[in-house]
Amino acid sequence: MRIEDVPESWEVVASQQRFKGHVFEVVTDTVRMPGDEAADRDYVVHPGAVAVVALDDRDRVLLIRQYRHPARRLLWELPAGLRDVAGESLVDGAARELAEEAGYRAATWHTLTDLLTSPGMTNERIRVFLARDLTPIPDAERDFVHRHEEIGMPVEWVPLADAVRWALAGMIHNSPAVAGILAAYAASAEGYATLRPADAPEA
Repeated sequence: MRIEDVPESWEVVASQQRFKGHVFEVVTDTVRMPGDEAADRDYVVHPGAVAVVALDDRDRVLLIRQYRHPARRLLWELPAGLRDVAGESLVDGAARELAEEAGYRAATWHTLTDLLTSPGMTNERIRVFLARDLTPIPDAERDFVHRHEEIGMPVEWVPLADAVRWALAGMIHNSPAVAGILAAYAASAEGYATLRPADAPEA
């Protein structure tokens, strides 16, 4: 048997918007289930996001620390952001986030992994990229203004192997960070040769 997630959509017999905010909305769909029974499913409609595992030539990964109010924690994360620019490709969005949040650009990009962050409660998708051959962006070229949680956000380079240990020890909790760190470590065993191109389609 081939183990692969595939698209599927069961009949929605009714849908009701419960909440609409700046980033996401909450809806209730009444879904036709097997046995011809209908059941309500509440979920968050989300625009999706991109994240970046940026690795330097010393096999260090770039992490940022950001306050996340719902979790009431300061979390170590990857540079990441919403898919909120019309017409922007996923890799271009990732490059923008790497530049804005960390001040780096990368010459080499690959698709690292694709995530459904919590498929029982949201349709949010995150594509995590691997970015290498990094160079810092000169201060004169950096015009992004950090606001809110991004003000004073620390940026740290940590050995990838250490980041793996911290993720497995429960010291790093952000889901794309954990998935990206572990995926990058696994892919490094084959020199990243099996990774998909940066413009690989989402299934």
